Amino acid sequence: MLTELDRLPDGLLSCDSTDLFNTLKGPTLIHLPGERPEPLFVCVLQHGNENTGWLAIRDLLLAYQGKELPRPVSLFISNVEAAQYGVRRLEHQIDYNRVWPGCDSSGTDEHRLMRQVWEIMRERGVFVSIDVHNNSGKNPHYGCINKLEPAFISLAHRFSQTIVYFIRPTGVQSLAFTQLCPSVTIECGLPGDEYGVEHASGYIKEILELESIEELNTDGRDFDLFHTVAIVKVPEHLSISFAGDSDIQLVDKIDHLNFREQPAGTRFGWIHAEGRAHLEAWNESGMDVVDDYFEIVEDELRTKRPLMPSMLTRDTKVIQQDCLCYLMERITPDFSRQP
Repeated sequence: MLTELDRLPDGLLSCDSTDLFNTLKGPTLIHLPGERPEPLFVCVLQHGNENTGWLAIRDLLLAYQGKELPRPVSLFISNVEAAQYGVRRLEHQIDYNRVWPGCDSSGTDEHRLMRQVWEIMRERGVFVSIDVHNNSGKNPHYGCINKLEPAFISLAHRFSQTIVYFIRPTGVQSLAFTQLCPSVTIECGLPGDEYGVEHASGYIKEILELESIEELNTDGRDFDLFHTVAIVKVPEHLSISFAGDSDIQLVDKIDHLNFREQPAGTRFGWIHAEGRAHLEAWNESGMDVVDDYFEIVEDELRTKRPLMPSMLTRDTKVIQQDCLCYLMERITPDFSRQP
C-alpha cells in the first residue's frame, strides 16, 4: 500500500536508510510545498542497498529547513523494507525498478503501486524526474536517459559528462516518466560514498532551482553518449562465482572493465558447465544475441568483438537478481532531426 503525505514525519530527517522502516512502514510519497507550481519528483531507495539518494535528499532538505523550497518536491521513498536490511530486494519481493508503467509484466501489488505514483504525478504536472541509484562495482558517475532529446541530454549532462541511453529493461521509473516530463537516472558510484552523496545533493539542488524547462538546453556537446545494446544475464540454472567451484567462474577484477573499450578476445572468465552453456545477452528486440558478443575458447569465456561493458560487479547476489552487465556502443545524437 502507498502512503501519501503532505509533510515530513517528525524525526524523518534524522533517520538513516536502515531506520526508515520504523517511521514509514512502506513505500511513501511525500509532497512538500514550494514557490513555483510544478513539482520536482525525486525517487530514492528503489533498491534497498542504494542509500545515496536518501542521504542526498536528506542533506538537501535539512539545508532548506525554515526556508521555502524553490518549487514543490514530491519525494518517493520506495523499498524501505529492503533498506531496513541493506539489501537490493528481499527474497519475496520483485525488483521495484522493473514494475513501472510500460513494463513487460503486470498483476502484482508493486505494479499497481507504481502505477498509482505515476498517475498522481501526472495529475500534479511534474516538472522533472530524478531517480537516484548506486552501483555495486567500479563505475564512474553517469546519467541515464530514455529519450534522445535535448532536454533529456542536458538533464543528464548537468550531472556527468558520461551519458547512457537505453530503452531496455522496461519497467524502470525514468522510462515510465518520459511520458510526463524530462527524466533521468543518476548513478552515483558505491553506496554511502561521501562524494556520491555530495554530487547527488548538489545536482538535485541545481535542478530544483531551475525556473523553467526552457533552461534545459544542450549546454555544449562535450559529453560522451553511449547506447545500451544488450543486457547480459546468467541463466538461472547456472552457478557463478569468482572461484573454480561453479559453472561460470569470472575473472577476479571484472568490474575494472566497466566503461572501458574492450577489444575482441577480452577474457571474462571460464566455463565449467556441462554442454558449454554460458551467458545470455538480450538486445532491445528481446532476442538472445550472446553469440554476437561472446565465445568459448578452450574453456575461456572471451569477447567476440570490441565492446564496452557497464555495471559489472563482484557481487554475485546482484548478478543473480539483476544482471552481469550491460553492453554499450558510442553514439552521436542528430540534433538537426529534433523538433
